[in-house]
Amino acid sequence: MNPKRHSGHPQLTGEHPYGDLGQLILIFLFLGIWITDSFIWHYSDFLMVVVPDYIRIPLASLAIIPGWYLTRNGIKTIFGVKRAVPEMVTEGVFGIVRHPIYAGAILFYLGVSFTTLSIASTGFCMLVILFYIVISRYEEKILTEQFGGDYLNYKNKVGMLFPRFFRPGP
Repeated sequence: MNPKRHSGHPQLTGEHPYGDLGQLILIFLFLGIWITDSFIWHYSDFLMVVVPDYIRIPLASLAIIPGWYLTRNGIKTIFGVKRAVPEMVTEGVFGIVRHPIYAGAILFYLGVSFTTLSIASTGFCMLVILFYIVISRYEEKILTEQFGGDYLNYKNKVGMLFPRFFRPGP
């Protein structure tokens, strides 16, 4: 496996080679769909008329705020600490989900979709989730090669993109 590495960050084990480009493309496509549907053509935002703002906005906030928290703290944990060599990170938001930055991004997409209840943009979120699952699995292969049984134990305890509320027994 030949993972992409960030220069200047030797503590990282690697990531999917098209992860950054894929995320950039998806955010532009998503925003294009959401903006055109919600504010220009209105081809699938009919629920916005039915569901009042006082329901939609708090619903969106329930996704966006935890998404911001996961992303911010995930980035801070990974890039805010200098490590000489790669090591497993399992504390903080990494104790909630194995990929908190990706989970936060998913929550952002869902939260923005909830603001206008655009069915088209919410549907596009399914593609986004699939993308994050694919790149997460790729990166988990790298982490398993690097950390072996320790990573497999962590993987059994903590959910990939969504928290595990019921942990498997010993």
